[in-house]
Parts: sequence; structure tokens; C-alpha cells
Amino acid sequence: MSEKDAVLFANDAFYAAFAERDQDAMERVWSAEKPISCTHPGWQTLDGHEEVMESWAAILSNPEAPEIFCRARRAAIYGDMAIVTCVEEITTQNDEHEFLAATNVFVRTGRVWTMVHHQAGPVHIDPDSFDDEDEDPAPAIN
Repeated sequence: MSEKDAVLFANDAFYAAFAERDQDAMERVWSAEKPISCTHPGWQTLDGHEEVMESWAAILSNPEAPEIFCRARRAAIYGDMAIVTCVEEITTQNDEHEFLAATNVFVRTGRVWTMVHHQAGPVHIDPDSFDDEDEDPAPAIN
């Protein structure tokens, strides 16, 4: 597996944990050793493991949380740090689709990539314009 594939795998694990509402899996995606931060849409930036994980616990336990798909993902690696940009396609309870631009930052510890920052915010985009870096789009996440 290439480093880029490993980073995209870590990114996919984040969205799988989100989609499956799996708090334990979400904990494993994030770095336990490095400082972490997260900026949810419309929120102030959260700093530190406790604040970030509490926010994910609230989101993942919300039965009205929307379905999410990761689209148009791109990875760039800078030594032991990697940035994945993507578009989050959100399906609301009214079956409407909204889009968020997301940036996910990962660090490598040994051979494992873990998240240290996530930020997402609204974006206007034509869904027909998605162009995934790899030929197979990220797994459908619901």
C-alpha cells in the first residue's frame, strides 16, 4: 500500500466511523499522542482531545444527524503530515443534498496515520463536477 493509499484509508475510516455512529472507531481515527483540533460547520474551533471527542460523542449520538458521503478526495503528503481535502455530501432528513468543503489533517506515527484536525464548511458546488483522485470513489457511507 502506498503512503497516499494509507492516508486515504485513514480518511475513509474517519467517514466510516461518522456514518456508523461508532464513537470507539472515531476515537481510534484521532491521534492520542498529538494535539488535536476540530472546526465543525458554524462552530468555534475546539482544541484538545477532551473537547473534540465530546463534540463527536454529541454528533454521533444525535439520531437526526444526516447521512454523509465523502467525495472528490485528494491527498497531499508532506513528510509525516498529510492533508486530505474533500467534499462532504450531506443528505438531510428531507432528502435534500448539501455540500461541505472539508480539510482533514493527519500525522504519521510509525506506520499509522491519525487525524489531528478536521474542518468543514458550506460550499456551493455542482455535484456533477466531482472528480475523485482515484478511479474508485470513497465507499458509500450512510
